[in-house]
Amino acid sequence: MGKPNALSCKRDGIQWQLDLDEGVDFSIFLLGAHEVGTVKAYRRLLAPGNTVIDIGANIGSHTLPLAQIVGPDGRVVAVEPTAYAFQKLTTNLMLNPDIQKRVTTLQVMLAESASISVPKALPSSWPMAGGKDVHPLMRSLEKSTDGASVTTLDAIVETLNLNEIDFIKLDVDGYEVNVLRGGMETLSRFKPRIMVELADYTLRAQGVSLADLLDIFLTFNYKLFTVDMKRALPANKTALIAMIRDGESLNALALPQDDPLRR
Repeated sequence: MGKPNALSCKRDGIQWQLDLDEGVDFSIFLLGAHEVGTVKAYRRLLAPGNTVIDIGANIGSHTLPLAQIVGPDGRVVAVEPTAYAFQKLTTNLMLNPDIQKRVTTLQVMLAESASISVPKALPSSWPMAGGKDVHPLMRSLEKSTDGASVTTLDAIVETLNLNEIDFIKLDVDGYEVNVLRGGMETLSRFKPRIMVELADYTLRAQGVSLADLLDIFLTFNYKLFTVDMKRALPANKTALIAMIRDGESLNALALPQDDPLRR
């Protein structure tokens, strides 16, 4: 028998298989999207034919809208290391065959180097009911990475022969610095727009900090904005870090120096 709170539904032209006991799934069911403001921003930031990398794709909550926006001439590479979320991502893509054609899925973990080991489990479930094993701040539950391998952002760009990268969505619960350190050539060559989660507490758990993440953006002359593009975030690292309270996070848009949206 199936789960009692599992259902199939259509939202904004996308068919979903959802588990209403899960926070990400429930938000899609109730609101039409997970992180509605961010998904709306994609429609302003992307154009048909764009190439996107979704790092931390989870069940496809952003992958599928991104692929819908870039259209049949565009491409999305979806990266998700946990077996649990990767299977749900695969299922949701299979329900949308036209969208599936333009999505490449990779069950990998992106890191600074391909020589590290994949953690046995990583956060990829946000149970509505909570529980003793749920992270006290993220409210997440870790799931097995069985079947996943480690590589770098630069390596997948080379392996997939990507000749352009217009946009990166980066939400990997504290591994953002590691991912970008393994993608320095990609940032230098393509200067993509980047939607990124800023959360000092998740970064600190991985031995780095929000200051380290901001340093990478500064190195490549990126400027950070609110998701809705209504205001720039402080260029001063101390001021920006002070904006985000411990245990909280902020989605931000990083734009390269020559991006017309910065003018």
